[in-house]
Formats: sequence, C-alpha cells, structure tokens
Amino acid sequence: MPALRDRVVQAAWKLACEPVFEAGFADVSYGFRPRRSAQQARERIRTGLRKGRRWVVDADIKGFFDHLDQRRLLAMVRERVSDRRVVDLVSGWLRAGVLAGEQLLHPQAGTPQGGVASPLLANIYLDRLDQAWPADHWRLGELTRYADDLAIVGATRQQAEAALDVLRHLLCGLGLELAAAKTRIVDLRTPAEGFDFLGYHFRVVPTRRNPRRRFAACWPSRSAVAAARDRIRALTPLERVGLPTIMVVQDLNRFLRGWGAYCVPRGCARSVREEVRLVA
Repeated sequence: MPALRDRVVQAAWKLACEPVFEAGFADVSYGFRPRRSAQQARERIRTGLRKGRRWVVDADIKGFFDHLDQRRLLAMVRERVSDRRVVDLVSGWLRAGVLAGEQLLHPQAGTPQGGVASPLLANIYLDRLDQAWPADHWRLGELTRYADDLAIVGATRQQAEAALDVLRHLLCGLGLELAAAKTRIVDLRTPAEGFDFLGYHFRVVPTRRNPRRRFAACWPSRSAVAAARDRIRALTPLERVGLPTIMVVQDLNRFLRGWGAYCVPRGCARSVREEVRLVA
C-alpha cells in the first residue's frame, strides 16, 4: 500500500489524466471506469445470450498485476501525456518497490495493486487488447472485460475456439498469458453447464410454463453466496447477543440491501430463489 502522500498525489493524477484516457477507451471494458459498473457488464453478457449465442469463453489473465510490462505501460502513457514530469511520476510509482516483511523488493514487472492509480494504469494497458478485438461480433464473438476478467460470448464452438486462439495471441503480444486453470469454453446448450463472472452465475434454463423454451438466467455464484454467509456470521457473533436488537438488524439490513442490489438482477428473483434452493 502506498503512503498517504503518495495516495494523494495518485488521486490528483487520476483526476487529471483519467478523462484524457477515458475518451479513447473501447466500450467493451467496464472495470473501474466512471459511469460503468459490473451490472452493466452482466447485462451485456445476458443480452448476448438472449440473442441465441450459447458458447462462452470464460477467461482470466494469469497474474496480470504482477506480470504487467512497465516499459510498455510507460510508452502507452506517453502516447497521451506529453508532460515528462507527469510520466516521471508514474515511473516513480512503478519503481517504488514493495516492502515484504523487512525486505524491500524492486520487481521489474507489474504494478502495485493497492495504489489509487493502479486501476487506471491497468485499463490503459489492456485497452490495447480491447482495441485490437474485432468489432464484428459474429466472427469471434462479443468481448466483455472487467479489469483482468474476460468473457467472450459466441454462436458456435468453432467461433469460441477461434476467439480463444486470438485472445492468447493478443495477450502474448502484451507479454501476458491466460490462467489455464481459470480459462475454459462453456457450452450453455447443456442444461447443467454454466459459468461464473464477477460474482454472478450465468446459465440457460427452461421456463416454468414451457420447458421447451429457454432463457438466459443469472443469479449469485456459489462463492458470492458463501462470502455473504461469512459476512452475516461476522455481523451476528455471540459477543453481540447483549446489544439492542435494532443495532444488529440495522447492520444486517445495510449489508443485505447492498448485496441484493449488486447480486440479484432485476426480473431474476424467481430464478434466484429456485437455483439457491437447488444448490443449497
């Protein structure tokens, strides 16, 4: 984590430079951008599934923040920022090092994840991938990126396999690679198949009135539900038994309202109840 003075300077740099870079960012990215959210990324994927696309490349970049090429990143910053003093600030943050215990390390790659400027620097770096992705959705599928998490929705298996090959090639050009354990091709035509993205689980399920008809459903993933349960347990420990009930209820309601607003899509409350009952 950067020192307080560094965080203040990074916040000022972000306020000044973010509009400059934001004007050129592609529409396929949603992570850590103004007026964009995980819910919008979720709806982009659901829209693709509603159009009949049933093959999904669920991908994750291996150690992105640790393997990011600092020289390439600085070159990308220089393309938009001409003030050398501002570029030197970014270079200083990247070279500041990491304190591991009592040892100061100076990695030659990567960017500190705890910095205020790190999300913007990550988007600057991965925008090359976004811009290089073909705009023709029917050739390789529709890309949705949130930070280093990726999902590509396509129409056929051949399209999904081609999209995965192109994705590997583009990432290789940036000095990155996919995490093999977290990258797979999902066939949503299979009833039990689904994939997790940003805390949501996506699956194509039959409707209640007509089992022959299927629709794109979305509900909280198992990991999101497990994390919510852990948070509820933390808010209701035995040590709080003697407190007024209203205090505990207020804390619980505050968390549940926020969790529900993020994790439960509109129009999917019924499918959420059914699927939580099935996987519980």
